[in-house]
Amino acid sequence: MIKLDFQEACSKFRRFIQTEKARSNETLRAYMSDLEDFKLFLENTGNSRLLQDLTQIAPPHIRSFVANRFAKIKKISIGRKLAALKTFFRFLVREGFIQNNPAVALRAPKLDKPLPRALSVDDVDRFFSRNQEAPKRDLAIFELMYSSGLRVGELTSLQTGDIDIENGWVKVIGKGSKERYCPVGEKAIVALRAYLPERLMLLNAHPNVRGMKALFLNNRGGPLSSRHVRRIMKSFLDGANLGRDASPHALRHSFATHLLQGGADLRSIQEMLGHSSLSTTQRYTKVDLGRLMEVYDKAHPHSGFNIPKV
Repeated sequence: MIKLDFQEACSKFRRFIQTEKARSNETLRAYMSDLEDFKLFLENTGNSRLLQDLTQIAPPHIRSFVANRFAKIKKISIGRKLAALKTFFRFLVREGFIQNNPAVALRAPKLDKPLPRALSVDDVDRFFSRNQEAPKRDLAIFELMYSSGLRVGELTSLQTGDIDIENGWVKVIGKGSKERYCPVGEKAIVALRAYLPERLMLLNAHPNVRGMKALFLNNRGGPLSSRHVRRIMKSFLDGANLGRDASPHALRHSFATHLLQGGADLRSIQEMLGHSSLSTTQRYTKVDLGRLMEVYDKAHPHSGFNIPKV
């Protein structure tokens, strides 16, 4: 078995992530940062010797690291650090530098599932009324996301052939490459009709991308990235003074919540959101619990609402 120290192992792991895994620079930075954090932990706890002989790193060392960080950072960050260590040691096992993965049996902490953040109908109306002068492309993005409940990644992957403007439908490729069809509202149709001529002019101005099929384009005629869309939407949401928690994903949550408020059944909402499980969609009922209780009180025979007073 070839012996190597922690620094050498990190260098080999970096090359592995860059070449074989072809992960993004952001993922690579996160992995290396987490490994550096683990290295500092070992040094600060008197275990520097382990950095010279990785075969001596055992599950208790990983557990101590996780426990030490548990009180200092969020659970999601702990889960990411543990995932980085598991990937690192799995690589070392595969390459024959160590025999066993000391992190393999450890589980990431269970994450708390926050309730979806949804805007009120008044908030959404204010958002759109304040942004009527937004660029036609951006307004079409906002309207389509709220109209059809799209994820940002689903929106940026749309092609021109996915939109049926005449019949008011959009074909969406969701998580797991699952295909679904969502209705497109009248205001979104109007916004798209206004944007499409500008899109064509942009392509004509950049001959090298005239065959581009992506529906939403950047200023150079290339496909718009998810990061760019999030940045645009966040800027406009902040400008509408909707609160610190207003995020691009809020329009998707608002779409579902407002459908529920309007009387749509959960199964239909599940289909439009592309949720594989109804339990995921049911979380939206918690957002609008007050309305559900009101409906219950008025409709259920034993709710107490209609019990005659004696």
